[in-house]
Amino acid sequence: MSAPRIAAVLFDLDGTLVNSNEAHVEVWDRVFRDAGHAIGREVIRGQIGKGGDLLVPDLLPELEEAAHRALADRHGELFKAEWLDRIVPFPRAHDLLARVHARGARVVFASSASEGELKHYLRLLEAEALVDARTSIDDVGTSKPAPDIFAVALEKAGVGPERALAVGDSPFDIEAARKAGIGTVAVRSGGFSDDALAGAVAIYDDVADLLARFEASPLAG
Repeated sequence: MSAPRIAAVLFDLDGTLVNSNEAHVEVWDRVFRDAGHAIGREVIRGQIGKGGDLLVPDLLPELEEAAHRALADRHGELFKAEWLDRIVPFPRAHDLLARVHARGARVVFASSASEGELKHYLRLLEAEALVDARTSIDDVGTSKPAPDIFAVALEKAGVGPERALAVGDSPFDIEAARKAGIGTVAVRSGGFSDDALAGAVAIYDDVADLLARFEASPLAG
């Protein structure tokens, strides 16, 4: 039996497999307001998908690096303490991972989240036996839309970019994957418009929609 053309699928987590984007908006809004920064939620929402290392400087470029880092650290603390255990998977997320795994492609988590969050979501999605590798912000110097996370994910998976696809919900996933030489299948579940996701090779409503149309999707090769 020949190997599948798509040998690895690199999955984003927040907004793609788990319904967490609005929780991140809530936490960032609180962190910024507590620090005296008036940033509208819509502005914050448009930045979700980046790690704190890029999101904070992009929204508050006038601050020093130490202040950026303090705000990002506060976000991580609050999200873990008050929200992480309340996050739920999107419907059929586990089943999509199982479908990709059953076809013989490597399943890889490639997220700007922390390693601790990745481990939590791995258990939440009941995906321990399905995921072959994972890459978090803790593995790289810069989060999405830099290509670092996807580049390391490819290395861990042992697959070239021409035989991989990313699945993500944000324009930052698409940009990061493109810089790493990978195409992206996008889902609308993160709240971004089709215009924002225009660089994707295909767009689906969510992972349940992608699973329902799997055989005609780019993931099927």
